[in-house]
Amino acid sequence: MTPRYFKRILFGSLAVVFLVISMRYGFGEAWLSQYTYALAPAADVMQTSPVPNSAKPQVVQQPDTAMPPKPQPLSKRVVEYHINVSLRDDGQHLDGSQDVTWTNPGKKTVSELYFHLYPNAFQSPKTTFMTESHGMLRKDKATPNSRSHIKLLTLETLEGESLLPRLQYTQPDDGNSSDYTLARLRLPEPVPPGKSVTLRMSYEVKLPEIFARMGYSGDFIMAGQWFPKLAVYETQGTRGRTSEGWNVHQYHGNSEFYSDFGIYSVRIQVPETYTVAATGFQTKSIVQQDGKKLFQFYAEDVHDFAWAASPNFVYEEAAFSDKGIPGVRIKLYLDPSHAELKDRYMHAAKSALANYSRWYGSYPYNTLSVVVPPKGAAGAGGMEYPTLITAFAAEVGNPGYELERTVVHEIGHQFWYGMVASNEFEEAWLDEGFTSYAEDKVMEAAYGIQPNLRLEASYMTHPAPLRQPSWAYNNHLHYAENVYMRAKLVLVDIENKVGSKQMNRIMRTYFQKYKFKHPSTADFQRVVEQVTKADWTEYFNQFVYSNRMADFSVDAIDVKSVDREGGQLYESTVLIRKNGGTTGPIPILFKFTDGTTMTKEWAGDESHIQYTEVTAAPLEWVSIDPDHTNVLDNKLINNFMMAELPSETRTRWNVGVSKFIQGVLGAFGW
Repeated sequence: MTPRYFKRILFGSLAVVFLVISMRYGFGEAWLSQYTYALAPAADVMQTSPVPNSAKPQVVQQPDTAMPPKPQPLSKRVVEYHINVSLRDDGQHLDGSQDVTWTNPGKKTVSELYFHLYPNAFQSPKTTFMTESHGMLRKDKATPNSRSHIKLLTLETLEGESLLPRLQYTQPDDGNSSDYTLARLRLPEPVPPGKSVTLRMSYEVKLPEIFARMGYSGDFIMAGQWFPKLAVYETQGTRGRTSEGWNVHQYHGNSEFYSDFGIYSVRIQVPETYTVAATGFQTKSIVQQDGKKLFQFYAEDVHDFAWAASPNFVYEEAAFSDKGIPGVRIKLYLDPSHAELKDRYMHAAKSALANYSRWYGSYPYNTLSVVVPPKGAAGAGGMEYPTLITAFAAEVGNPGYELERTVVHEIGHQFWYGMVASNEFEEAWLDEGFTSYAEDKVMEAAYGIQPNLRLEASYMTHPAPLRQPSWAYNNHLHYAENVYMRAKLVLVDIENKVGSKQMNRIMRTYFQKYKFKHPSTADFQRVVEQVTKADWTEYFNQFVYSNRMADFSVDAIDVKSVDREGGQLYESTVLIRKNGGTTGPIPILFKFTDGTTMTKEWAGDESHIQYTEVTAAPLEWVSIDPDHTNVLDNKLINNFMMAELPSETRTRWNVGVSKFIQGVLGAFGW
């Protein structure tokens, strides 16, 4: 082994060691921050006030000012809920009753309704959610106390006729008879087009110890997906449907949610020491009586209702107005250990609202609540609900920029999940990918933090189609790798092709056209084509409907001297190969030993291309896309090759190192 070979192999080994170390220290799971990507600075870099010594800072004024509803409907308001719910003194059970009205939005008579009963996902280890997730979501693990259920006690017409005997559990996705997260109700009288039916029901919810977005942790309560919720009846044309009908799925290990817009009027009773944060705004002042506290909330043109409660919340609020924001009360429900970080939370919320509203369209609601779960309740953190988000749990007193990034990301969901309301069962990338893309824009605008797209692309070890059911992905990491990160990279790649100005038009047009309408991937493609006046079928077929990345490699280099009149020259032959999809012109840089360079641009339409150049100096190396303009190239290790090695040794070394590093990445579960 010559010294030259030894130095090259040593350099390659050091590169591999660096990759392994980076993964051990969190880079490999950077996107697991509730699937937001952050290289957080050291905590001592952040300018924050010290955490107070007292365990519970002084509680400020309670949010008990009533706010009137807006008169103009923004959505079709297919559903209307009037709910009464009470938290038992044990802090682990909810007693609820509700009148729910459903209005038939279609042109056909409907004879059955479907209800999502999400708390039943944690009823036993045999449910679809638990078997698919193996009792783990993100970094949150189910505990022995993470069992939950929702039990319907009564289900009646307004005339008092019991409908419980008509209720049947159904498992349309996998036929799992142990799954009770979806129920079908055959109605006594069918509902004609444009007409309504109102049902009255009561139920008991056993909350789990915090797991998968909901439950209790000590005296902290997160009530997400906690009530019997009607499924979506899609009309003809919605998301490309050729005929109207119910869109129904069980609760899966990867899936989030899909519901229809409507009105919620919710009364929440808790022990008198508790404060409640909830979707919407309070319509009455807090009533305190017999050791209980009663909150009345109202929300319209939303498709879900969530609430959190704790006796330890430190409450702060601020009025905020900006372009596209006529007036919003930002309400912070802080864990005591983060009370002194209120300015950072508020700044992140204002930055997100201001930029999203300016870029995409108005935030039409008059409240936005930010809940900070306590240490130990991380499973409730980093989640979005209409007009309410949860930040990371207060695990550390002085976090890095993950604090801001999580708030920015979850507020982004107010637009793509909250108002556009994509179907997260079937097309999760339209929410998560769009939110991740928009989040990066805010972090750069507000904090000067740019994403490391080159590093993120390298995580794409198992690309999969973006438009597919969430449970079709191999596991939760596979799901997140694609619907969060690869989806974002696809949007960045589109922006690189059309320019930032046109991309802004695409995103704004899509939001404005489809807010409150449940759009599909095909709807987004049509907007891209309308704005750019170009056909994007081939692109979407490769990178959205299929699993393509855009990998290009230097496969071989051969350099030999040639005698020509006037002296010796060098003939360099370079083979470049396309290993993935076509994403447009690819720059190729040739560097020669005399310091000169040459740039070629390959359209990348064929499977490979061979360049032969005769020059005065021998070729030293070749680099594909040296400035990393192709963000969908996920195997950068093969983009570069030195020219001095004999061709057989060089090719073998390149392939061997690539396979070794891929093996290392696979061992870390990427």
